[in-house]
Amino acid sequence: MRATATASAPAGVGNIGVGFDLLGHAITGLSDRATVRRIDAREVRVVAVRGAGDVSAIPYDTERNTAGRGVRALHEGLALPFGFEIELDKGIPIGAGLGGSAASCVAALIAANALLDAPLTREGLYRFAMEGEYASSRSHQGDNVGPMLIGGVALATATRLMPLHAPTWLHAVVVHPDQVLETKRSREVLVEPFPLSTVVAHGARLAQFLLGLERGDVDLIRDGLQDVLVEPRRAPLVPGFTQVKAAAMAHGALGSSLSGAGPSVFAWFASEADARLAAPAMQQAFADAGFASRAYVSPVAGPRAEVVD
Repeated sequence: MRATATASAPAGVGNIGVGFDLLGHAITGLSDRATVRRIDAREVRVVAVRGAGDVSAIPYDTERNTAGRGVRALHEGLALPFGFEIELDKGIPIGAGLGGSAASCVAALIAANALLDAPLTREGLYRFAMEGEYASSRSHQGDNVGPMLIGGVALATATRLMPLHAPTWLHAVVVHPDQVLETKRSREVLVEPFPLSTVVAHGARLAQFLLGLERGDVDLIRDGLQDVLVEPRRAPLVPGFTQVKAAAMAHGALGSSLSGAGPSVFAWFASEADARLAAPAMQQAFADAGFASRAYVSPVAGPRAEVVD
């Protein structure tokens, strides 16, 4: 039995606009890594956190660290007779709306799973990943950890993780501005009740979107990919969002919204060529609002987390 494993987990787009706390997809271009070691002590420790940016705010306490909490839940849930030490290498910016906290958790779980005498399935790891995500969001949702575990587009409920069909021609542009938006603040604006008419309209969009994915129907995807529920309340928290979305739509986007809690903005396109043409325009819109940014173009059916050593 190996004593050490390293795994990488991709960034992702949570919510996909219309699927708040329910849908997500993985993307290429950014990832977190976790190195996990088996130790004799029956405990879980986070012993190092590294990254190109400022990682000083990331806690080592396993109660508040997503990777530590997720692996601790695995350790306790399986009553393991050994423990783990975790080292994290952050490649995904903090507070970007790109699933960085979830990626650390999933990478650590995939690495720890590789060290088990009887490894679990990806679906078997899901409940532990949601427990890890709770350390960051204070809620048990799987829209980020789910697609990172299985790749592509995922429907992630409280009890089930299900892959969804994503046509190969679908591509996403995700633009990350030099802004930080805490998930806690983004969730605070959703506390007030929503009118029933808005909830009904949201349900109609979601149904069309899911059917559009299943059928590979570009018109259904376009009609469904409109967030009438969450985006209107969160958009004012991201300077430049309206202009970036407008730039995406002017370049043929099927839809555009906030990635996760923001401030990153994503847009879906019917081809890679359309996505690559739109990316500079979306960046320019952020620049006009006073923010430098980085753009990532990825198939919507992005990769899953994997052991890399």
